[in-house]
Amino acid sequence: MSTESAPTPTQANLSAYCRQTAEQAAQASARLATLDTEIKNTWLTESATALRQSAQQIIAANQRDLEMAPQYGLTDAMVDRLRLDEARIDGIASALEEICMLADPVGQVLVGFTRPGGLEIVKKRVPLGVVFFIYESRPNVTADAAAICVKSGNAVILRGGKEAIHSSQAIVDVLAKTAAQVGLPEHAVQLVSTTDRAAVGEFLSLGDLIDVAIPRGGEGLIRRVTAEATMPVIKHYDGNCHVYVDQAADTEMAAKVIHNAKCQRMGVCNACESLLIHQDIAAQALPAIEKALKPEGIELRADELASQHLDHSVPATDDDWSAEYLGPTISIKVVPNIDAAIEHINRYGSHHTDAIITAQLAAANQFTAGVDSSAVMVNASTRFNDGGVFGLGAEIGISTDKFHARGPCGMTELTTYKYVVQGNGNIRT
Repeated sequence: MSTESAPTPTQANLSAYCRQTAEQAAQASARLATLDTEIKNTWLTESATALRQSAQQIIAANQRDLEMAPQYGLTDAMVDRLRLDEARIDGIASALEEICMLADPVGQVLVGFTRPGGLEIVKKRVPLGVVFFIYESRPNVTADAAAICVKSGNAVILRGGKEAIHSSQAIVDVLAKTAAQVGLPEHAVQLVSTTDRAAVGEFLSLGDLIDVAIPRGGEGLIRRVTAEATMPVIKHYDGNCHVYVDQAADTEMAAKVIHNAKCQRMGVCNACESLLIHQDIAAQALPAIEKALKPEGIELRADELASQHLDHSVPATDDDWSAEYLGPTISIKVVPNIDAAIEHINRYGSHHTDAIITAQLAAANQFTAGVDSSAVMVNASTRFNDGGVFGLGAEIGISTDKFHARGPCGMTELTTYKYVVQGNGNIRT
């Protein structure tokens, strides 16, 4: 890591800048792959201390971003996510300390065995290599991503949003200074110094140097990255998450879980957007659910059967079944049985997070086996699909893919494996 901010490239030398950045990351990744866990952990703990000590400098840089927020058209919620104070910086530092406490996945033996001819074969975890991470304007993500990638032995190229460029650079400067002090490879963490959107395309063309791209942001960004990338992409497009209330559900539990899943934070990918109700419990459950959601001002877009049991609703359209509202709206549909619920979720859902409320083990098992999503909850809120909640430490994103990673992507998901074969002059005949 360089301890100085890289100069902003001009349009003329943008390609050369991006390739040089990727080449530097590739060189760093080769060293990181064999780096002792102790050095990585020392960097994390020293960086946490340095971030707290540098709080005022980081806040000053953050203030520059906040002053620019109006010209970028940021909403109040976006500005709040962008804002840093001492408490939030302490939270960023604490996240690094939590990652330090997690086991290093690099070198973990997945399986080992000896073949009849005497060959000893071991399958062990190794880093992916170079990660190109494109993310939204949240300064804490800068530190989280750097920490997860380095602890798992990967070099990372960070391309944050222009709205947080000064905050992100201030954080990376602290991480870089600490890296130099503890012996971390230079260029293990690099922040793209230009906000030119063309740089994203340049990096995505460097499949010979970058091993994986991870976009974290709106659907438009993710589709662009998927279309242009010359390397694998770990992604999710949207979060149309469902809660299915089974005929054997406890209605009080259902109302409580749905309220949390929908209202605890509405603008996130694991918030509930769609509600399915078994026809045998609709008359009992829907009034209780409506009562729980009413104080939050949630608009209920219901099918004809559901609307019969609601005091206030608007007719749902076909578009509602696949919608990610990210706000105070939820779709509601009555289904005849659990098979119909599973079919609906697999057709209209986003394979992110879906939940069932039921007191029957057989129904829970059928639902978890049949729903094709990265996480399936039983009698629990969809909001629990989160790397920190799962004990993975800070996550780099939640994947709805099936290859290479699925669900919250922590350190383990940033590794692959290799086979190490030990012989004693063995030859194949």
